[in-house]
Formats: sequence, structure tokens, C-alpha cells
Amino acid sequence: MDRPSRPARVLASALATGTLLVTAACADGTGSPEAAPASPAAEQSPASPSPASPSPSSPSPWPTRALTTGGAKAALITRADLGDGWNQVNNAASWRDKLLAGKVDVASFLNGKTGSQDCQKLLDSLYSDTLLGRPVGASALTGFTNGDARLLYQVGDYGKGSLEKSLDWMKSLAQTCGHFTVTGSDGGKRTVRVVSSALPAVGDGRQGLTLTVQGTADGAPVTLVLDVAAVRAGSSGIVVTNGGPSGVDHGATETAVRQGAQRLQQVLAGKTPSPTATATG
Repeated sequence: MDRPSRPARVLASALATGTLLVTAACADGTGSPEAAPASPAAEQSPASPSPASPSPSSPSPWPTRALTTGGAKAALITRADLGDGWNQVNNAASWRDKLLAGKVDVASFLNGKTGSQDCQKLLDSLYSDTLLGRPVGASALTGFTNGDARLLYQVGDYGKGSLEKSLDWMKSLAQTCGHFTVTGSDGGKRTVRVVSSALPAVGDGRQGLTLTVQGTADGAPVTLVLDVAAVRAGSSGIVVTNGGPSGVDHGATETAVRQGAQRLQQVLAGKTPSPTATATG
């Protein structure tokens, strides 16, 4: 499997020196996010659950069987699912984006420490690939590049209750973390904006966000735009993060969510999905 291409030429000098992106030890393309080191402030998503109702547009009631290791790998989307321009890589478990690493400035929050903790958790969980917490069962991940854009796709068994709490938490972030500032390890200031985004009507519950992070790399201004999507299917969950310094292809995010949900539904029904499973709903 080919290694990922370098980020876009417009930021070649910054990215080549590792200022914007850092990479840990390489891992298998279907590795678990548990193998990735978490940021020190990363922790489980908070409580305040409210049961998520299945979407009437879902293809059919989701099977309740447990996700197996083989099933998790089979449920991963492929290059064929995403289409032309995307290339699958073998080190997605080691991806890290330094623009997501930093300490949230508490003083910028009207509600003080509580709001800043949620925003810190968001950044830390994205940095460590633990947006839905740590899987309690089988899990797998894969990644794709398209120019300087990177799409990370994760699927795993997180437990139904934990997933419902995580989605409820995500739904609050557009209001809690709509706009805040972060101080990087170099002392540089970054601004972060978080807005809700629409997702295809799949699964038992879902939530989408778009983050815009503005900062500097090697003294030059840079902006990271990142789609974040999560879907619950019973006790199994899907996470998609997609974007880069040149912007984000929202269509690719929607495709990954739609195709991934269809593949996961087929796996949970005991079927083997095709490389380009056609989603319904």
C-alpha cells in the first residue's frame, strides 16, 4: 500500500518541517485508535444522555449483533467508495495535526471553566482519535489522502449508552464551543470556530460538526478546516474526520458517512459488503 502523499505545495515548507503535522510510529491501515497515544487532557465524553431515536429515513432497523474484529475491518470504506482523487494509506493511525494541540484559554468563556473543558475535550479527542471514547470491543480504522486533505475513517463497538452520551455531547458543542482561542506549545494563539453540519439520515443517531482553526506555521498564517461526523448503529459507531489547510470537501464527508453506514449495516446483518456498497435512505 502506498504511503500518503505530502500536503499541498502552498504549505510545503511548513508541512515538510513538521510544524503543522506530526506523525507517530507507523501502524497498519486497519489499526485500532487504541494504539495511538492520547493527548494528556483527553478523557471520556461527559454524561447527560438522552436516548437517540432511530431516523425514519434509515434503511431498516439496525441489527443488534456485536461487531467482531473481522466485521470491523469489513465495515471500513475503501478507495472505491470515495471515488477518484483519493488514495488509501497505511499509516492513518499515526496521523496527528499540531493545530489541534494546545491549551484552551479559559478567560475567553463567559461560562468559565465548564465550557472550556468541553472545548479542550473536543480538541484532545480529535488529536488522539478518541472522539467517541475508547472502544469496548472490536474496532478498525483506515485513512485516505487527496492533495493536502486527509480523511480518517473509524468504526468500533463503543457501547450503546456511551455512544448516546457522546452524540448528545457533540450536539452541544456548536453552542458551547462556537468560538474560542487556544495557546499552542510555542505560545502562538489560534482561533477555533465550531458549527453544526448536516449528515445523511443514516443509523440510529448522528451528529456533524465543522471546525475552522486559524493559526500560524513557520510564521505564515494557515487555516485548517475539518469536518467531523459521528454515527451510531446500535452499540457500534462510525467516526469520520476530513479536511486540510486548503479547505474541506463536504461531499466526501457525506459519501464516507453514507457508504460506511451501509457497509456497517450489512456487516451487522451477517453479510459481506461489496467495495462500493450503495446506500439507501
